[in-house]
Amino acid sequence: MDFIHPTPFQYKIINCLRVILAGIARFIFSLFSCCRKKKIPPIHYDILKQPAIEVARKIRNKEITSVEVLEACIKRIIDVNSTLNCLIENRFAAALKEAKEADSFIRSGIKSEEQLLKEKPFFGVPFTTKDSISVKGLHNTAGLYSARHNIADNDAKVIKLLRDKGAIIIGITNVSELCLWWESYNKIYGRTKNPYDTTKIVGGSSGGEGALQAAAGSCFGIGSDIGGSIRIPALFNGIFGHKPSKKIVSNDGQFPEVKSEQEETCLVIGPMTRHAVDLKPILSIISGENSYKLKLDQPVDMRKINVYYQKNINAPLTDPVDQEIGSVLQKVIRFFETKYQVKAVKTNIKLLKASAPIWFASTVSEPRLRTYVTENGDCSERAIIQEIMKSICGHSDKTLITLMIALTDDVDLKSDTYKENRLLGEKLEDIFKEMLGDNGVFIFPTHPTAALYHNEPLFRPYNFLYTAIFNSLGFPATAVPLGLNRSGLPVGVQVIANHNNDRLCLTVAEELEKEFGGWVEPQRKK
Repeated sequence: MDFIHPTPFQYKIINCLRVILAGIARFIFSLFSCCRKKKIPPIHYDILKQPAIEVARKIRNKEITSVEVLEACIKRIIDVNSTLNCLIENRFAAALKEAKEADSFIRSGIKSEEQLLKEKPFFGVPFTTKDSISVKGLHNTAGLYSARHNIADNDAKVIKLLRDKGAIIIGITNVSELCLWWESYNKIYGRTKNPYDTTKIVGGSSGGEGALQAAAGSCFGIGSDIGGSIRIPALFNGIFGHKPSKKIVSNDGQFPEVKSEQEETCLVIGPMTRHAVDLKPILSIISGENSYKLKLDQPVDMRKINVYYQKNINAPLTDPVDQEIGSVLQKVIRFFETKYQVKAVKTNIKLLKASAPIWFASTVSEPRLRTYVTENGDCSERAIIQEIMKSICGHSDKTLITLMIALTDDVDLKSDTYKENRLLGEKLEDIFKEMLGDNGVFIFPTHPTAALYHNEPLFRPYNFLYTAIFNSLGFPATAVPLGLNRSGLPVGVQVIANHNNDRLCLTVAEELEKEFGGWVEPQRKK
């Protein structure tokens, strides 16, 4: 079934109805949320507030032990996980053994601090990853109930690369079912809640990782992103998240397995951190043999960066940007203009209106999504509709949103509409490539709103396009937190650059963190 293009009048009618329903839903959700909000304890361990590279330095320098850091992570996870439901499986015992071995090795003096920094820069530092990136011996389900018994035989390549550099994996975090939706909920592990307001969502699909990082449960995290799955959780949870350039970081070890060239281009693995300074060294490691392409050590002169920005995507069925997010975007532009005397250029890239058909055409994969959500090999629309009815009645082990998405997963790769949408994507990519060049960045909202109430994305389904379109184009993009709004929820923007110019995004993120403060510790008990 190809992406359908209603007439402008039909779009207006559909969007009007959607806005009305979304408003009603938000009012109802707000009524029911008042008595359900819970708070998490404050962070009692200062080491968990520090950048991962600083934690690594202190471990190498014997100012703190790997065991002490790991025990702080474990205690913090125990403190918050019953409220947030972000970590779904741990390897605490094995990690403690590895931490003790790391401390013993440091005490031995076999390697100097300088040698460890060069060879194993994250020696003894605990980290986590999402349940779709395989960790040997742990479940690897992507939240799919029928895969609930899957155990990973090997580490994904990114996990192996990090472990080779001394990092210690301590567990996996919750995701949306099959990593398809931007609220992290599934029928195996349930729903993850936002550490700033537990009545709000954490985003998806790397939502469990976003929540755990915001709550300081591990020193850094690894997520994946095919339509905003790193950047949306990074925004909603007030942390940094980087979607690398296409085909830089290996997708080996992801479930479901990546099998198409198009999906390989759109889907990327990247770092999620509380501090911007951790992004470059982590990306340098996980990009492996492709690291040289990014020139991460090449200095960036902020005064020579060309800055472009746009407030809204203007795509059908998407919400306009909230005033508070629009305000922080303007603060970023003023920062460039006042501190670095860079004249930012406001754009109006009209082809962004076609983000939906471009993204859907660029993420077609084999096997089809519907093969994962139907039984007995029956992938017909009838079978999916039957499963949808079962879900509505509470008798399905699949989430309703996954089934609804599967119903549209039948694109004809030979159709004229599909080919036209692919060409539109190429045209939009060329527009950005020409604009950005070798030294340009595009400042754009990560999402039009801060974190929504649970289930509210069902009434605003296309808002993910603010991030998704850049997966289709293959550009690097970094989500940058810029403080809290009046409701105490994180707000921010994303920074986009040309292919393999990730260092521009990351340098800008570091500068914005210095100016605006970056990650803010979540709510405290009064």
